[in-house]
Amino acid sequence: MRIVEQYSHLNGLEYLLVHKPKLWDEIQQVIAGIDAEACRTKVSKEKRTIDKMFYSPIDMNKKMSDAFAELGWGERRTSYWVTSNAQLIRKTMTMEPARQKKEIEEAGFNPIFSYNQTDFVKERAAVEVQFGKYSFVAYDLFVKHMAFYVGDVIDVGIEILPMKELQSNMSSGVAYYEGELYNLIREGRGVPAVPLIILGVAP
Repeated sequence: MRIVEQYSHLNGLEYLLVHKPKLWDEIQQVIAGIDAEACRTKVSKEKRTIDKMFYSPIDMNKKMSDAFAELGWGERRTSYWVTSNAQLIRKTMTMEPARQKKEIEEAGFNPIFSYNQTDFVKERAAVEVQFGKYSFVAYDLFVKHMAFYVGDVIDVGIEILPMKELQSNMSSGVAYYEGELYNLIREGRGVPAVPLIILGVAP
């Protein structure tokens, strides 16, 4: 596969190039090493494309997972406590989990344990490979990457998406780079408040 387009949000790419160029090299290496045609294994059951062979998101994800794992990228969780009081959430958001829980309890509210998980984290960079539904991308950008950034686990988040040319040969409902780039830019220059790199890939 190849990187067709890239977008740097809040200088995410510039940060990686200056501070962690080896990680950028590894991300490019993983993408270049994926044989997209070998992942063209899904038979469409939709009437409009009956019997057409599509690229399989599961197969592509598996190949990327294996490649990132070989380079030492691994799963990571960030845990935190939430409650029903907005003022308390604002107060505790940047605290360590144990302190969050204590503050919520001392204020007389019920602390609820929560966490976010991402598959590929290395040296304070997180990668999400998203060949799934549209809603998953927004969750990655506005919840997952943000949670890891606020939790001081990462300095930059990377989102890998199919270009429209790849997405059009996948199942319906899959997000694509051009559409998600529009959604991100529409939010304004500073939203979300986490440095990001959005990558559009194709065979």
